[in-house]
Amino acid sequence: MEPGLNEIRNGMTNGEVNPHHRRGVSLLPLIFTVGNLSCGYYAVLATMRGTSVDFDNASRAIGFAILFDALDGRVARATGTSSEFGKQLDSLADVISFGVAPAFLAFAWGVKSFFTLEQGIQRDVYLLGWVVTFMFMISCAWRLARFNIQGMAPGKESKYFVGMPTPAAAGMIAASVHILKEPVQDWRFALGWLAVVALLAALMTSTIRYYGFKEISLRRRRSSLVLLPLALLVYFVWAFSEWTLFILGATYLLSGLTLHAVRLLRRRFAPAPSSSPAPPA
Repeated sequence: MEPGLNEIRNGMTNGEVNPHHRRGVSLLPLIFTVGNLSCGYYAVLATMRGTSVDFDNASRAIGFAILFDALDGRVARATGTSSEFGKQLDSLADVISFGVAPAFLAFAWGVKSFFTLEQGIQRDVYLLGWVVTFMFMISCAWRLARFNIQGMAPGKESKYFVGMPTPAAAGMIAASVHILKEPVQDWRFALGWLAVVALLAALMTSTIRYYGFKEISLRRRRSSLVLLPLALLVYFVWAFSEWTLFILGATYLLSGLTLHAVRLLRRRFAPAPSSSPAPPA
């Protein structure tokens, strides 16, 4: 016999959750995860077409994947629908969107133009591009596997990621392509580009702390003044996406390096603990 309306209402009043409603809510973070994966897949397809417009579309798709990735975890925590299945699916989607897709984009945009050359330094740069972008993809998978096991930084620094987050590294590649548009034709610029990609790969596998923004809750009430900088940020991303996204990505990249340098300096110049004299016998 189906429960009556009053029984359903009484159950919800007593704190019980309608199982049908629960299933509907748990699908919401899954939708964002699938959106993340779809953007990564589209970015790979757009990159394979190989025009400057397609490269720009691929970088935009990676940007939307970052947005979906930021939302799925927060929605799951806000609705209380986090699950081990969702965490594993999110990591697999991140490997595609923030590992494979940006590696394809970095290679095709940065060194693919040297493919027709059979010898010379340009050909060597092309072969180096294979190695560096493969390193980036492997570093992304390494970073995600380590995070699944270790989580955030331990102790008082639990609000920090250990190593540069994979969405930030992928976003730096996407922002660079988005601001420059045209593929690289000069082998010297290509070498600089591969150095940036290698740096991002190294930062993902490093132990440098990066701020995680995890403690920012969607449920907490905030002052209406917060809407003003948030609205300005949305406007600048919409109107001046090239420079805004690049500056945001570069600032976040440098923030971890700066904080790491400050920590090293504090340890280097911290006063040594004074040893108290032994008490007289």
